[in-house]
Amino acid sequence: MAQNEREIRAAAESLLTGSINSQNSYSQRNIIPDMILNDLIAGAVHNERMSNVRRFFCLFVTFDLLLIFLMWLICTMIAGESLESAFMTQVVHYHIKTSLFDIVMAAICRFTILLLFYALLKLNHWIIVALTTAITCAFLIGKVFLFDWSICSQPVFQVLLILTSFILPWVEAWFFDIRVIPQEMQARNWIRNFVDNEREPLLRGVTSESRQHSSVDPTGTFFTPMDSPDHSDHEEDGFRRASGSRWTKANEAFPSKPLARLTSEMIEDYKRKANVLVQNCNDLLQSKDWQIENIMPNGDIIFYMDRPKEGKILKIVGIIEAQPSILVNRLFDEIETSPTWNRLVTESKKLQYIDENTDIVYQATSAQGGGLIGARDFVILRHRIQYGNYYINIGTSVPFTSLPNRRNVVRAENNLSCWAAEKLPNEDNKCRFTWIINTNLKGWIPQKIVDKSMSTALTDFMFYVRTYMDETRSSTDP
Repeated sequence: MAQNEREIRAAAESLLTGSINSQNSYSQRNIIPDMILNDLIAGAVHNERMSNVRRFFCLFVTFDLLLIFLMWLICTMIAGESLESAFMTQVVHYHIKTSLFDIVMAAICRFTILLLFYALLKLNHWIIVALTTAITCAFLIGKVFLFDWSICSQPVFQVLLILTSFILPWVEAWFFDIRVIPQEMQARNWIRNFVDNEREPLLRGVTSESRQHSSVDPTGTFFTPMDSPDHSDHEEDGFRRASGSRWTKANEAFPSKPLARLTSEMIEDYKRKANVLVQNCNDLLQSKDWQIENIMPNGDIIFYMDRPKEGKILKIVGIIEAQPSILVNRLFDEIETSPTWNRLVTESKKLQYIDENTDIVYQATSAQGGGLIGARDFVILRHRIQYGNYYINIGTSVPFTSLPNRRNVVRAENNLSCWAAEKLPNEDNKCRFTWIINTNLKGWIPQKIVDKSMSTALTDFMFYVRTYMDETRSSTDP
């Protein structure tokens, strides 16, 4: 116990000093102040794109060039010169004693060099910005002594031009050294410690405990059970006959703790939970309390609802080209193949068969939010049913002692997950698809990161489902 306290204290200290080196911080919710959280978000690099803090630096360098050029134009206009005349005297017939255009040229050179090294080459060292600042300052100091100030009747704007050109490079050097480098390094250290780079299966060797069904018949009735092989006589030893004559071992990954057989009381309890889920899901589908959070370009709409007990519940609604019964059947029956088309999921296994429309599955997800949210896994009780106009596939997390927690993976909880498909009027091959999700990812993760990650997951899932159904339809078409 004392050892755990020391580890947690060390993790907290490392977080607050910017050296995040411990994964024990999963259990410390809201341990990171908002300032550090914002630094992590600003310094994170996603999909090899530029970080927010580096993008701001590049924008400031662009602002530096535009401001200097604008001030030079003002100085020229105040002196009573036309733009053509100023171009001839200060650019074509340039002389350091009479022209201020060299200050603009210094800004152009500084802009080109900084964007080349820090935007295109993505250099992480301060040496280039330090050199541009030093050279600019040396040039401006010499310019003050060499420029003929007598030609300026009121040299206020000329002085401001030189001072501005002197100050801005120092601001750039300070910002890159104090903000860009530390924030990007802090974000890299965080992601390196929380992303599981091995990407190995979390349930290697664990096979389905459910009956294997054949593919869904598009013309068949909803939830009609298909013929399936009987249970093996060796069921008590952890074996179940899979499709064909192949034998698989259900507890290979956990030989010391085989999957327990379900008693009649456990089965009834699971079915009671499923019935409660159905009613809760229907209430949410019919609720008028949803508020629009975002409308996607493809027409999908993300809604949210805040409840005191459940917290934030999200919903996405979109149109999918598929019959509702076929869509929900595929999502239910072919859950183990979901990692092949759903990139949000890395592992998906059926653990316990309850009946044709009820089972318990295991699913694992990869790291999200640029690595700020580590890998999660879930043990979910699922149930499908036709309820009113909806074909529904619902799920909720349940305790499952036969499946221990995995190393570097946090066991999260889905309070409610509901896939619902509804037939559209006058449309035989289209349906309105809804995904309602209320999840607790556990750990310390601030709500802002969770909300952003979940919204991204909703839109990504809709894209994956559409692609999967399109590929399935094209493969079955003659």
